[in-house]
Amino acid sequence: MRLAPNTDTVPASVNKYLLPHERQVISVHQHPAVLIGPIFWALLGLAVAGWLSNSIANGNGTVILIIWILWAVLLLRLAWKVLEWSLTYFVITSQRLLLAKGFLLRRVDMMPLTKVTDMSFNRSARGQLLGFGEFVVESAGQDQALRHIEYLPYPEQLYLEVCGLIFKDTEASPD
Repeated sequence: MRLAPNTDTVPASVNKYLLPHERQVISVHQHPAVLIGPIFWALLGLAVAGWLSNSIANGNGTVILIIWILWAVLLLRLAWKVLEWSLTYFVITSQRLLLAKGFLLRRVDMMPLTKVTDMSFNRSARGQLLGFGEFVVESAGQDQALRHIEYLPYPEQLYLEVCGLIFKDTEASPD
């Protein structure tokens, strides 16, 4: 039974990391709340640039140009963050957990489901309000690349989905 919607289609850039015998169970982008900070700074920069252009620059073309170039840097940073967000996927397969991220430098973190010894999720007040959470995944005695997975949408449903895959082989004992 599918608990979390699988609305995202995983691009070939992620599918190429799946093994032939694996099946994709679910894949999601990070929650768009990851973009709140960059959006805030771009809008604040726009307001400050507009105010500085009208009140302090006094028609000085060079100063106005510098102000708007600085704002363009904030806008480019926002565009970069949106691009990174659009290429970041958390994928749950029948065998592994994968986190694929990055644009110029692609990074794929992975953990076999059989190595997961403990998993929990955290939701801050902001996460509860906006609908995202964080997974904390642990494996036996090792430092792993896939420990904190932040800004996950539907954290409760994803948690139940992963637990269902981890404990699928254990059957209830007959009474």
